[in-house]
Formats: sequence, C-alpha cells, structure tokens
Amino acid sequence: MSSTLGVPRPDPASYMLRGAASEAGRTYKQELLDLLDIRAGQVALDVGCGPGTDLPALAERVGDAGIVIGVDRDRAMLERARERTDGLRGVELREGDAHDLPVDPGSVDRAKVDRVLMHVAEPADVLAQLRRATRPEARIGLAEPDWDTLIVDSEDLETSRAFTRFTTEEVVRNATVGRSLPRLAQQAGFRVETVRAMAPVYRDFHEADHTLGLGRNMQRAISGGHVDRDRGRRWIAGLSEGPVYASFTFISVICSR
Repeated sequence: MSSTLGVPRPDPASYMLRGAASEAGRTYKQELLDLLDIRAGQVALDVGCGPGTDLPALAERVGDAGIVIGVDRDRAMLERARERTDGLRGVELREGDAHDLPVDPGSVDRAKVDRVLMHVAEPADVLAQLRRATRPEARIGLAEPDWDTLIVDSEDLETSRAFTRFTTEEVVRNATVGRSLPRLAQQAGFRVETVRAMAPVYRDFHEADHTLGLGRNMQRAISGGHVDRDRGRRWIAGLSEGPVYASFTFISVICSR
C-alpha cells in the first residue's frame, strides 16, 4: 500500500475534465443543457467555468449570433479554457468571483452553475448575483452533489460512515448544498421548474478512488485523528482488493426568472 493510501490529489483541471468525460458526467451535463433550452443568438453564462469543459457546447447552441461568457476566479483555469475555446466565435472569458459576477445586470438569457456552489462561501449570495445578471424569463441550471449521501460498501460499516462524516464535515465546504438547491433557488426569487436526481455508481476501485478521494481523504482523516490509523488502512486495503460499490446523489435543478 502506498504512503498516500491511494492516488494523490489530482490536478483540479484534469479532475474536472475527467469527471465530465465519465458516463455519469456526460449524462447529467447533456440533460442540463437540454433542459436549459439554449437558443441561437442568446447570451449564455457559465459561472465557475473552470477549464472550459462546457464552453464549446454552449457556443454551439448559441451559434454565431450568440455570446458565451465564462467566469472563473482562477487564472490557471481560465488559461486552460482559452486553449479549449481557441477559434470559437462569441466566447468571452472573464476573471471574477461568483459572489461578484463581472456581468452587466439583466444581460443574460441562460446561466449554469455546475459543481461550484459546494465550494463557495455563500451559495445564497451567488444565486442573488445570478438573479441580478439574468433577464426576465431567463433560465438557470444548477447542478451539485450531496456528499452527505455518499455510501461506500465495506464490511467495516462504521469506518465507511466515519469516512462520509469526514467528507461532509472537513473536506467539502457546502457538502449538502445539492439537496438545498430547490429551496435556495426559490428563496432567491426564481421559479423552480425541474428537479432531477441521479446516483452515479462506482464499481472500479481506481475510478472510485480518483473521483471520491477514498485514499487521499482517508489519509487526511487518519492524520486528523478522525479514524484509527490501522482501521483506516485496513478499510482502504479491503476496498482496493474489491469488489467495490460506492455511490452518492447528484441533484440538478432548472429554474427561471
């Protein structure tokens, strides 16, 4: 067993791109874009666009007469996004924070926030910014995991539960924001139109380890005194030998002004 108990923390951009390319990632992203009903000539906003994963698909849907605005506060992410969108017309990349969007009031027809609210300081403030930026009748897509629903099968059920508690309490800032999306959207003044939930399933240890941080987060849990060292190492060793079953709930919401 390696000293890190699993794969090291991946490069953030590579992690996002790999997740988007997975079967579950492709499925929810396609559904989100379809439900947004993006039309030619519209202005589409991607808040927390990261390495530009979805910008080409948005650009294709708004067409030559439309505009796609990608906003991210990480310059390295924006550089990756520039590389990904090189040659695409109508794509604008702006450095900025989700709590203070660099977008004119009432200028956006469609907006999406995908796996961003779980990281921000104040999800409600981000939604308030979206309301400010969007036009009447605009549509907004929100998509977030609910890490409190993370389940990992193991004969040592208590350690699996301890791992989920550690993930929700120490690893992810807003670990249960997924379940809160309909409420937060309504409180921000949006009309909630569609709520979807899916449960990605991981049966390959290496994929589960990469996506869910089984080894690296268990190591953090051990280092922080949340899990006994020998018990945690036995837990991850058992998972690496298989069989593996892990899952969590992923929630998508479509709302409108």
